[in-house]
Amino acid sequence: MKTIGLVIADEYEYLPFLRIAATYGAVKEGTFRTRPCAEVTVNENRVVAVSCGIGKVAAATAAAFLIADEKADCIFNIGLSGAVSGLHEGEIALGSSFAECDFDLTAIGRKQGENPSKPWQHEADKDLLNKAKTVLGVKSAAFGCGDLFLADPVKKDFFKDTFNINAFDMETGAIASVCGSADVPFLSLRQMSDSADDASAETYTAVNNTQPEDLAKMILKFIETI
Repeated sequence: MKTIGLVIADEYEYLPFLRIAATYGAVKEGTFRTRPCAEVTVNENRVVAVSCGIGKVAAATAAAFLIADEKADCIFNIGLSGAVSGLHEGEIALGSSFAECDFDLTAIGRKQGENPSKPWQHEADKDLLNKAKTVLGVKSAAFGCGDLFLADPVKKDFFKDTFNINAFDMETGAIASVCGSADVPFLSLRQMSDSADDASAETYTAVNNTQPEDLAKMILKFIETI
């Protein structure tokens, strides 16, 4: 039996998972290091999902504890993202690469995003990514990450040009960093809720409040195949 850690940031992204997980059998709800969590068995795979809270620190903390405490064999992530280039609102994509776009040591001569103490761009696990693309029938895309809600067209263009990203969120780069350090496979599946521009806040809120279930259905469908 594999243990799969599932990191979900927002409460409104986590609740749809609970509803869909219940269709697979008994869901054991509780707390994980003070955060809401749920455990369910999917085709003999033990899935431990954590609603970690929004942002890089919260997501990285959850991923690290899932690996250390729960001995997760791999870490998955689902959530909403802003479409930056090559994707449109409502589209679902798998992350092929992950960059921490807001890491900034340019004042001391480093490139934007460059961290001298560790790898600062990460790749998805190729086996998981290729299998998920086949099973789910969605494209892969380059994800950017930062501790900000991207709603500035100028900053959006800067991140796009600097990192060549297709989507932006507040968690994936941090989770990828933890998984890379621990040598644990990572896979992220995200839905584009907005276009990372002036109208993003309104569009994101409208999508998030509907609590769409597509991502939960798809990630559990994929876990069935592992």
